[in-house]
Amino acid sequence: MQCSYFDAGLCRSCTQMGQPYAEQLAVKDTRCRELLDRFGPIDWLPPVASAESGYRNKAKMVVGGTVERPTLGILDGRGQGVDLEGCGILMPGIQDALPTLAAFVTRAGLTPYDVPNRTGEAKYVLVTEAPGGELLVRFVMRSEPMVERIRQHLPWLQERLPRVAVVSVNLLPEHKAVVEGDREIVLTERAALTIRLGEVALHLRPQSFFQTNTAVAEQLYAQAREWVAQAAPASVWDLYCGVGGFALHVAAPGRRVLGIETSADAVASARLSALEAGLTDVHFQVGDATADLSEPDAHRSPDLVIVNPPRRGIGPDLAARLDASGTRTVIYSSCNPVTLAKDLAAMPSFVARRARVLDMFPQTAHLEVITLLERL
Repeated sequence: MQCSYFDAGLCRSCTQMGQPYAEQLAVKDTRCRELLDRFGPIDWLPPVASAESGYRNKAKMVVGGTVERPTLGILDGRGQGVDLEGCGILMPGIQDALPTLAAFVTRAGLTPYDVPNRTGEAKYVLVTEAPGGELLVRFVMRSEPMVERIRQHLPWLQERLPRVAVVSVNLLPEHKAVVEGDREIVLTERAALTIRLGEVALHLRPQSFFQTNTAVAEQLYAQAREWVAQAAPASVWDLYCGVGGFALHVAAPGRRVLGIETSADAVASARLSALEAGLTDVHFQVGDATADLSEPDAHRSPDLVIVNPPRRGIGPDLAARLDASGTRTVIYSSCNPVTLAKDLAAMPSFVARRARVLDMFPQTAHLEVITLLERL
């Protein structure tokens, strides 16, 4: 893939841009094997490739420039906006929407936040695209008065972008290096974007997590479902379950599935998905994934545990609890093979049997790797 922004030196976020894609994928696969093979012997499945461009289902665009001529993209070294509306890794529906969203910034008078001077209001425009083209749009603003201004001009945006299903405002009054704050105000009747993956419908609320690459996420869930079916557990826990992607995909008659997640919004979404699908043996609860495995079921550990933690991994506490539990099988989906290796080292009672690299992030060094662990 060629990128004019990369070639011009305007954006270097995609560090592997210009490298042949087959080479990118091979390097990622080799890197994971080097890190994890000592926990084997591992049966490595062929890596899952992605489309080289147009794969990213979410855009995190910094608002820069001026209210009359806003930019949506990144900031340069001086804190000035660099417009990336034509970013080639974004799904086409997001690319098509960005010019209208920039025009909305002007129409609603959302003054871009000036990072060096700490003035202005609009910090980010965050866009997520679902299969089928519907959009979730979030405006990250500095202060609450901007909410009514956005609400006032929302009909204009909905008329010009009818694919917009959910619009919200996230408030981030502090000056700090984060993308969003804690408070979210939904402005549309719908509060969640529906992500349909085959027979599974996930409901994505504004602050919920979903994998960046929808097509590869489908294959990730399919791989987990295959391994779970082969293990045939009576009970499964999905830790860090988010909106329930793994839990809903591995559900089966007679199998008790429990998803645990810290986000109440994500749990509410997952419960709705289970209700719609008629899955009476699939339950979700708000909780800390690192809590003792004796909770909430004090009588037995689950037969199989799925973990899909953030980049920091599950950490030594949860790794030790899994190691000491009665759980026979663990499926670990990781976006950071370095922390995955550290966690596996803290689980000496388990051996890695199978693994597979899935390229969620072409043109970058990032990846997803899913590993099947069995107790010795």
